[in-house]
Amino acid sequence: MKTVLVSGNFNVLHPGHLRLLRFAHEVGDRLVVAVRSDRLAGRDSFVPEGLRLEGVRSNGWVDEAFILDEPIEDLIARLKPDIVVKGKEHESRFNVESEALSKCGGDLIFSSGEAIFSSLDLIQRHIRDLDNSPIEFPEAFSARHNISRGRLRDILDQIVGLRVLVIGDLIVDEYITCEALGMSQEDPSIVVTPINTQRFLGGAGIVASHASGVGALVKFFSVAGNDESHEFASRQLRDHNVEAHIFEDSARPTTLKQRFRADQKTLLRISHLHQDSISSELQEVIKREVLEAVGGSDVLIFSDFNYGCLPQHLVAALSLEARRHNVIMAADSQSSSQVGDVARFRGMHLLTPTEREARLSLRNQEDGLAIIAEELARKTDSKALFLKLGSEGMILHASEGSGERRTDRIPALNALPRDVAGAGDSLLVLGILATAVGATPWEAACLGSLAAAIQVGRVGNIPLSGEALLKELAP
Repeated sequence: MKTVLVSGNFNVLHPGHLRLLRFAHEVGDRLVVAVRSDRLAGRDSFVPEGLRLEGVRSNGWVDEAFILDEPIEDLIARLKPDIVVKGKEHESRFNVESEALSKCGGDLIFSSGEAIFSSLDLIQRHIRDLDNSPIEFPEAFSARHNISRGRLRDILDQIVGLRVLVIGDLIVDEYITCEALGMSQEDPSIVVTPINTQRFLGGAGIVASHASGVGALVKFFSVAGNDESHEFASRQLRDHNVEAHIFEDSARPTTLKQRFRADQKTLLRISHLHQDSISSELQEVIKREVLEAVGGSDVLIFSDFNYGCLPQHLVAALSLEARRHNVIMAADSQSSSQVGDVARFRGMHLLTPTEREARLSLRNQEDGLAIIAEELARKTDSKALFLKLGSEGMILHASEGSGERRTDRIPALNALPRDVAGAGDSLLVLGILATAVGATPWEAACLGSLAAAIQVGRVGNIPLSGEALLKELAP
C-alpha cells in the first residue's frame, strides 16, 4: 500500500482542493489528509477545525483525515508516507517536508497544471456578498395589506413549538460535478471525468427539515428502499431534529436524482425511482400510524412528488381525519418530469402550485393567471392559493374574513438567486406555519416569500432557520 499525505487548512473545499485531492488519490493507494488545527492555522482559519475536518472527510477520495496539531515534520517522521503532495504553487518555495521525507525515503511531488484558488479570497468575497443582501422586503405589498416587520417577527415567535406532520415522497439529490475532457472520437458523445459529489436531502424530507429549522416539532412519514440513500436520508433527518417514520419497501429504491454538471450547466439527469403506488398493505400501515398522530398535531403537510407515496385513498383518509380534528392542512403536488394533479388535494388551507401545475390540473392553457388562480381555488375549495411564477414571484388568491376572494401579486424578493432548489418547499412551509398561528393569507405570503428568497440565495437545499428570517426582518 502506497500512502500519500496532503496537509492544509481547507477553509472551503474549492475546485483547486478537489483537483489536488484527486491527483493525490491517483498517485497512491491510500490518501491521508492532515487538517491544520485552529492553533496552527492561526489567522488563516476562518472556519472551526471540526467543520473543516468534516468537509475533508466528506470527499470520496480521502481514506483518512484528522486534525494536525504538531509540526508537519514530526507527522512525517511518525507516519512515514511514501509521497507528500503539494500544489504547484509551492514548487519554487522552501518546503519543510523535503528533509523529513529524505530520512524516511519518501517523495515530495507537486500537482501540475492546476488552477490556483484561495479559500481566503472565496470567504472574503462571500462575506462581502452577505453584507450587501440582495433580498428586498416587499414594501408596496406590505403597505397594501398593513403588514409590519414587527408583526412578522411575532408570527415567527409563535411558530416555535407547533406540532407538524409531513407526509410525502422522500428524495435524495446528488450533484456530480464533472470536468469536460472533450468529444469522443468513437461516437458523438461528451466525455467527462467526475471531480466531486455532493448529496442533499430533498423531496418531502427537506420540507420536514425546513419546518424543524424554524422551531416546529416535526414528525415525518415516508417510504424508502433498503439502500444507502435511505441511510443517508435518515442521518440527515436525525441531524435536523426531525422525528422520522420511514417505512421500508425492499421492492422499490429510495428515490435518487443524480445531476451531472460541468461549467455550471447540467449535462444529464438520472432518476432512480419507481412511480407506481405503494402496496395496499403499506398504505394501511402508514394510514394507521399517521391517523394516530393527527389528533395531537396542529399542521399536516402533503408534499407530493407523484412517485407513489401518496395514493388518493391515503390522501382522502388523512384529510378527513385532519378536518375532524381541525388540523391546518397544506399541499404541494409537483409535476416537472412527472405528471400529477394538484386538484386532488381538496379542502386545503394552502395550495402552492406552479403555473404549469395549475394549468395541467385545469386543462386550461388560454386564460390569464388571475382566472386560473380563481378557478383552481374554487375547484379545490382551498382557503389560499400561492401560484408560483418563478423569477416573476407569485400570484396570491385568498379568501378574506367575509368570504370574498381577492387576488394580489408579490414579486420575487431576491435579485441575485444562486440556486432555485427548495424555493417552493420553503414557501410552502412558512406559508402554512404562519397560517396555523393566525396570520392572514397576505402575512403568510409575505413571510413565505422571504423564506424562498433566503433559500435561493444559497447553493444546495439547506434547511431554513429562524435566525436567517429574523435577520431579514430586522428594523
